[in-house]
Amino acid sequence: MVGIKQNTLETTKAYLRLQGAEHGGRARGFTSVWITENNAVTPPEEDGLIGKILCPYNLNKAYLKVCRNKGNHGVDGLKIESLKDYLVNHGSELVCSIRNGKYRPNPVRRVEIPKDGHSTRPLGIPTVVDRLVQQAIHQVLSPIYEQQFSDNSFGFRPKRSAHHALFRSKEIISEGYNYAVDMDMEKFFDTVNHSKLVEVLSRTIKDGRVIALIHKYLNAGVVVNHEFEDTEQGVPQGGPLSPLLSNIVLNELDKELIARGHRFVRYADDMVIFCRSKRAGERIKISVTSFIENRLFLKVNRDKTSVVYFSNIKLLGYSFYQIKGEVRFRIHPKSIQKMRSKIKELTGRSNGLGNEARKKKLSYFIKGWINYFKYADIKNLLIKTDSWYRHRLRIVIWKQWKEIRAKWRNLVKLGINKFKAWEYANTRKGYWHIANSYILTKSITNNRLCQAGYTMFSDYYKLVRV
Repeated sequence: MVGIKQNTLETTKAYLRLQGAEHGGRARGFTSVWITENNAVTPPEEDGLIGKILCPYNLNKAYLKVCRNKGNHGVDGLKIESLKDYLVNHGSELVCSIRNGKYRPNPVRRVEIPKDGHSTRPLGIPTVVDRLVQQAIHQVLSPIYEQQFSDNSFGFRPKRSAHHALFRSKEIISEGYNYAVDMDMEKFFDTVNHSKLVEVLSRTIKDGRVIALIHKYLNAGVVVNHEFEDTEQGVPQGGPLSPLLSNIVLNELDKELIARGHRFVRYADDMVIFCRSKRAGERIKISVTSFIENRLFLKVNRDKTSVVYFSNIKLLGYSFYQIKGEVRFRIHPKSIQKMRSKIKELTGRSNGLGNEARKKKLSYFIKGWINYFKYADIKNLLIKTDSWYRHRLRIVIWKQWKEIRAKWRNLVKLGINKFKAWEYANTRKGYWHIANSYILTKSITNNRLCQAGYTMFSDYYKLVRV
């Protein structure tokens, strides 16, 4: 596709022209070493850190990663499917502009995603070209900073997961640290101080061109409802670079806690500091809050930050309890509430989902939920949940039958006596009541729901716990 350009929104075109910020000119003949189906390319020796970022091997690896991750378009409307054509025509220009310091990123596109069912979390979606460049930076910087990061940090790091953080917490509690300071940082990603971040980056990164490029991303701005807004602070969630930058900032807190001799676990901005008594926890809360606000220039949510007994900790959706001297996992009540809300949404009688779409969405959600919470003691919870879940499915099926004759005909097919089936087909009782009746539980049995393709919590739990 010759001469492809990013179709920037009208509200950002003026800004981009003022900044000289188009992603490339009309250069052609972009080297094919960039875009290959594997990474079997020897990276050449280049000048400084920017050279490692811009070498064909690293850029091709970033390209493949961005394509695998897919995702939506940014403010320019350029989609993943068009990225290869764009790079073939403008890739050389893009690399030259980055190397010469003339590259200007596009602002991110702001979208809101649901959070906890009552609020939303803002995401910033960069253009696909910006995602490619950010991914290339991430791939070079991540190995450098991995050597500096604390062993108590588990978020957004290779070969580490939320489950690793939970098992480390369990280990610390088992050693007698029965209290914890449950730290809550208020809108962390939106309040990162740019000057502090650049200062921390400059201690390790000595190539000024890389620092300048990252700074441009921080100041690129955001488009909200087709209106451009400056970003004077914060690291927009949604780009490949933001998780790494957040860890770099919070690594300063990790180093301070280690220097003080505290036991802690951190997953991104979700952090728990363990202590042996409530009194010690109160002292730690005050001193650590002061460090976070006065040295890192971040905000602590004082209403949600508290010192709690280990059984009241909420960490990554889990909680803890002790039985016969052994610390074990359980699911926090808020996580159970969120799960039930999602099931209610998917089994709603008026959500517009067809049977096959409903089965597919329920299967994805249940399998993902069980795989995440499989380490908790949830057998009895799942049995109760399945009973309630099947009740809701029977309501959906009963409503789909609609007319009296259809209800009668389907009940007869499922083995109900004709006269009894006619009696229930004419009932005026509510959906919830009839779904729990003897007739429906005998006709739409648990086995028939499974045979129809509905995934059950307890059945899948038995598979993953084997």
